[in-house]
Amino acid sequence: MRLGSSDGARVELRLLRYEFPDRAAAGRGRDWDANWLVVRGDIRCADGREWSFEHPCLTTWEAGLLGRWLHEVVAGAVALNPFDGGEDEPLVVFTEPNLALSLAAADQETVNIRVHLSLEALPPWLAHADGTELFEFFVVVGLSRANLARAAQDWERELAMFPER
Repeated sequence: MRLGSSDGARVELRLLRYEFPDRAAAGRGRDWDANWLVVRGDIRCADGREWSFEHPCLTTWEAGLLGRWLHEVVAGAVALNPFDGGEDEPLVVFTEPNLALSLAAADQETVNIRVHLSLEALPPWLAHADGTELFEFFVVVGLSRANLARAAQDWERELAMFPER
């Protein structure tokens, strides 16, 4: 899934593999170990700084949640998030706190999505900084609803290669 902005900001997320490819599902309930996915992120800030990360930071069902959230943004069903430091910020978060998303702005044609990055997903100039709060660092990507819909479809196609086990 590639989200790109006219200001040069870009976030590309790809599902690479199961963290434990040889693990079969245990048979009862959700088998967390069998369903961790390694995600590659290639990030570019609007100012031109770039970095990448690879980390097992989504489960198969969380990757599905991310896709559904993208479709809900396209449909106009997601609330804007002012991200002003309040306790109840409506972020889409996952078990591993490397990645989160929020909706910064939207109109009829375009959306601005914040891709929040923490821990192993942080850029190298912040990766070892003391005091960086979870999800405090983010990249804003502005794109048309049509482009977001295509990105959501791409994400779903990619996820189809990694069914829940």
